[in-house]
Amino acid sequence: MRKQNRITALLAMLLLLLLLSYLAERNGWDFRNAPSSDKEVVQLIFPSDEYPETAKHIEKAIERGESSVCTINREGAEENRRESLKGIPTKKHYDRDEWPMAMCEEGGTGADIAYISPADNRGAGSWVGNQLEKLKDGTRVEFIFR
Repeated sequence: MRKQNRITALLAMLLLLLLLSYLAERNGWDFRNAPSSDKEVVQLIFPSDEYPETAKHIEKAIERGESSVCTINREGAEENRRESLKGIPTKKHYDRDEWPMAMCEEGGTGADIAYISPADNRGAGSWVGNQLEKLKDGTRVEFIFR
């Protein structure tokens, strides 16, 4: 009797997995960290205490009307960076930080630029890159500051 119960339970689990797989494919569900529709937004809580200059720049840029949402578009990053930094001179001992970031669809011409320390800027860039690396292009990410 026990063997038959185990077989029945295994068959029930298999049917459940098949049903979930079917529903996932039919509805476009993504079980990784990406949203399941263009309307959904992944929220990213930015570590303002670790990267205060970058946080301050992004918050001020958002206050001035820049989007708090970044739609990931890695292919457009190089062109966006070229456009956003056009005409902005370099300064010794500073990085030119851009918001929206170059990897954001919203970036490029008209991005808000601030001079900040390289350590803060590059640390923040590395942190954001690590957080977003598993997300697909087209994923919308809202930056949250506390």
